[in-house]
Amino acid sequence: MRFMADDQSGPEPFGLRASRAELDDLRARLRATRWPDAPEDAGWSLGTDLGYLRELVTYWAEEFDWPAQEAALARLPRFRVPLGGLGIHFVHARAVAPAGPVLPLVLSHGWPDSFWRYSKVVPLLTDPGAHGADPADAFDVVVPDMPGYGYSDRPAGPPLNSIAVAGLWAELMTVLGHDRFGAAGGDIGSHVSRYLGLDNPGRVVGVHRTDGGIPVFAGDPAELTPAETAWFEQAAAWGAAEGAYGAMHRTKPQTAAFGLNDSPAGLAAWIVEKLRAWSDCGGDIERSFTKDEILTNVTLYWLTGTIGSSMRMYRANSEIAPEQLARRVDVPSGFSLFPADIVRPPRAWLERTANTVRVTEPARGGHFAAFEEPELYAQELRDFFRPYRAAAVA
Repeated sequence: MRFMADDQSGPEPFGLRASRAELDDLRARLRATRWPDAPEDAGWSLGTDLGYLRELVTYWAEEFDWPAQEAALARLPRFRVPLGGLGIHFVHARAVAPAGPVLPLVLSHGWPDSFWRYSKVVPLLTDPGAHGADPADAFDVVVPDMPGYGYSDRPAGPPLNSIAVAGLWAELMTVLGHDRFGAAGGDIGSHVSRYLGLDNPGRVVGVHRTDGGIPVFAGDPAELTPAETAWFEQAAAWGAAEGAYGAMHRTKPQTAAFGLNDSPAGLAAWIVEKLRAWSDCGGDIERSFTKDEILTNVTLYWLTGTIGSSMRMYRANSEIAPEQLARRVDVPSGFSLFPADIVRPPRAWLERTANTVRVTEPARGGHFAAFEEPELYAQELRDFFRPYRAAAVA
């Protein structure tokens, strides 16, 4: 599947379906996988477990029903619109039976996913009354695919960084008629949400994030608290043990793209290992994601051919100027630090880098909290943004 920027000036409904030829080709490639060897009892210690991936690939080839998953995703109201010379795919779900001011909310995903990350949480946010919550907490929800991810176009030239994507999202919200709005996200989406608040303080009423971003500090290390110093050390240790994927994405993403874009088994290995390592699954990935859920995410990458373009965004973000990274977010900021997420920042760092008004530590969930624990994540957003609803319509 390849897309080009649409010719029309406004959003158009999106309803693309995979062809039979594309699915037949995928199954043929899966059945012809040339498997590597692995040391006996290596498990997940060296990367993706061979036995698990064989099982997953067999299910993908013989039982996985992509048309059914595609139809489920199609129940979300999805559109495409040209922005900055690119066709941007997004979900735009309006509040159902709101009982007060409706707050528009733009949700930004990260890697390795797409709008898929928020597919479970959208109905909880638009229709809280139907899910045991207060109808007054309803949102108008916008979930775009970043350029080079999912069904959004891939930049033909240099990849866009988080600052540029935040600019596109501000334009998207204008096109959709949302003058003031909230921003939320995790992973790269946390970075994008941060810049939305930094560059649009008159429009963004609040920023909610599930992480504190990459720890970068250009000041005197003596100014850091002991908790911040320990966090920097933990982050460095995590990078040495777990960060090889990020180094590849930042430096030589195109090299990896040749293999990952040609082999669906290789693509699954690259993504599945991160779903397991970064989720609150206790080592059993299927405690957090079913096979169908895993393969829906991976199949989106396969059919859109976006693994290379998604990785290239790491290169763009690595080149953001230090003075941009050092900016402090002045709009009200909230953080939900889920227990199994990647190296969690201390409150001192959050207060140093943002106007932090709320920090919570939910009982369950990891890096993909919106998908792993949608009810908890939805409640975190409801609670944080509740004081700022009136500001959105003032």
